[in-house]
Amino acid sequence: MSTLQAWISAACAELGVQQSLVDERAVLDLAREVAHQVDRPAAPVTAFMLGVAVGSGQQLGPAADRLLALTERWQDADPQAPDSQQADPQQADPKQTDPRP
Repeated sequence: MSTLQAWISAACAELGVQQSLVDERAVLDLAREVAHQVDRPAAPVTAFMLGVAVGSGQQLGPAADRLLALTERWQDADPQAPDSQQADPQQADPKQTDPRP
């Protein structure tokens, strides 16, 4: 048993959650995409929000899929993205770099 599997088993027992409800691959895939496309601290917060959604009755797969789709659209919708801050692309500073990882 891997460390992850042992942790999931212990955490499920602690919280009284059926281990069969935990799809760690879906949660890890979502967290990875959010960390890379949005921001690292957004990954655990998004995982929590997914848990809240599932706890309120939404299905895990469709809820995770909607959040993954949101991460794919995030660069276009992100008001902090460098491209959206520049009204005139000809005035862009060539030394300016994206500070996000």
